[in-house]
Amino acid sequence: MQIVRTVVWVLILVVVLLFTLGNWDQQVTVRIWQNLVWDTRLPAVVIVSFLLGMLPMWLILRGTSWRLNRRIGHLEQATRTVHGHTADAGATATGATASAAATTGEPLDDTDAAPAPTPHPDGPRPLDPPRSVTNDKLKPE
Repeated sequence: MQIVRTVVWVLILVVVLLFTLGNWDQQVTVRIWQNLVWDTRLPAVVIVSFLLGMLPMWLILRGTSWRLNRRIGHLEQATRTVHGHTADAGATATGATASAAATTGEPLDDTDAAPAPTPHPDGPRPLDPPRSVTNDKLKPE
């Protein structure tokens, strides 16, 4: 994407340079206020107008980028905090079980590490019977 941006800026620079070379001899009088008059060349007016027109959009882009980067940073921090507490809680429980087993000298039991899954209150559910696929259009009438 960087190459596209560079090509676009080079093309804009070439167009402005060609415009400047073609119109350098034209003098322009710009009246800013009643008493303030600016005599300048046409390319200077065009370049200043381009930069003044680009400035608000560039500021909006920078502001939006800054705001989104802050939002992403806060979300990443919140994700690290949530996963960090989960990992710490799991490490603490495993560490507590291991330290209790080490002090008593008894081996760890699998039932201590993870409880057995609880059965469904209605009992095991039957599987759906297999469906038979028939094509009624192929049957002779």
